Amino acid sequence: MHSGLSTRRFRTSDLSPEHRAYVASNWHGSARPDQVEPDDPDWAVWLVLGGRGSGKTRTGAEWVLDRVRRGARRIALVGPTLHDAREVMLGGQSGLMRVAQANLRPRFEPTRRRVVFPDDDHGPGAVAHLFSAHEPDSLRGPQFDCAWGDEFCAWKDPDAVLSNLRLGLRLSTKTGARPRLCLTTTPKPGTALDRLAAQSGTRLVRSRTRDNADHLAPGFVERMEETYGGTALGRQELDGEIVRDHPGAVFARTDIDAHRVAEAPPLDRILVALDPPATSGPKADACGIVVAGAAGRGRKAQAYVLHDASVAGATPQAWAERAVAAYREFGAEAILAETNQGGEMIEAVIREVGPDVPVLRRHARRSKRGRAVPVGLLYARGRVRHVGRMDALEDELCSFGGPHASGSPDRMDALVWAVSELLLDRPAPKVHLF
Repeated sequence: MHSGLSTRRFRTSDLSPEHRAYVASNWHGSARPDQVEPDDPDWAVWLVLGGRGSGKTRTGAEWVLDRVRRGARRIALVGPTLHDAREVMLGGQSGLMRVAQANLRPRFEPTRRRVVFPDDDHGPGAVAHLFSAHEPDSLRGPQFDCAWGDEFCAWKDPDAVLSNLRLGLRLSTKTGARPRLCLTTTPKPGTALDRLAAQSGTRLVRSRTRDNADHLAPGFVERMEETYGGTALGRQELDGEIVRDHPGAVFARTDIDAHRVAEAPPLDRILVALDPPATSGPKADACGIVVAGAAGRGRKAQAYVLHDASVAGATPQAWAERAVAAYREFGAEAILAETNQGGEMIEAVIREVGPDVPVLRRHARRSKRGRAVPVGLLYARGRVRHVGRMDALEDELCSFGGPHASGSPDRMDALVWAVSELLLDRPAPKVHLF
């Protein structure tokens, strides 16, 4: 609700069909303050950082419609791809063609990649052209009086697209309004976003997923907050924040440091997780060997990372001996091994060294990142604790997924297998990242 009006919240589902239709057709009467363009004559870019389902697409679509009412005639619509521009910005549940009132609803001309609005008091109808951020040069030449760009942080080369787009914003509207740019996006740390946010003509607002709960499926916000609340990923994906403490990386050093302990309590289970290399020899990837245990049950269970015994350039005999030694030293219940490459051979090598050692074979069906993200969330919630320091392992954890990651994350992968086996008794809801 706008300032100066009652702040009492209402659910549109509580209204009669007639009143719901009235609210839907009067955006400025139902929009939240973060969904209304800045009340400031000097802004050039309106940057809307929103969580998933926060209503940012509706914000962009309604802003374009309002600009058309006020005389805009040449409009650019830029999505990460043409498919995104067509299916989300135009035809999505909150897209232009869905939310426009009948007298302003445009027609889509797919062969010309544009939509044409009906004629009005200002003359011939406005025209909005669709562009893909994958083709920044397609924005060379055309000129516009306003533009809406969606999911800016998912653009392949945001600097090139933004440069061409802003150079094309050189027309005034029929009523003399200066050209404007609205960018809606779920944030992702990056230099392009940082530079844009810091510019004097940029006005930044944030939209949170929970603020739009009345328009989402019942229970969705509660499930997402239960899974991601209090984590860096939740701050980014639900609250629309730019999280800078570990840009791009799945694990945060602050989470590890905050929950480090000098010793572990009595543990209910201990495992030695093994991520064997595909080849052997001096140049082979390291063999990840990590010892971890768990105390407690269910959602109150805690994992404790006890030791990193990983070794590089070792023969299968050598890394098997090392894994068996860790098994005996820590009194583990089994060695858990990823067996995507050479499954039976791996178990056979371990049994040559320790015939009595139980081996749990696990086959990876998701990427390393897909397996790591749920474990990273457990770290953010304080459910994984390191006993002492393990610098090589921690360096690998905190660089994985970030811009400075290099090499194969074998130590990390072994840790992920161990913690997943100990704590993840059910899969977390999926979240797609830019």
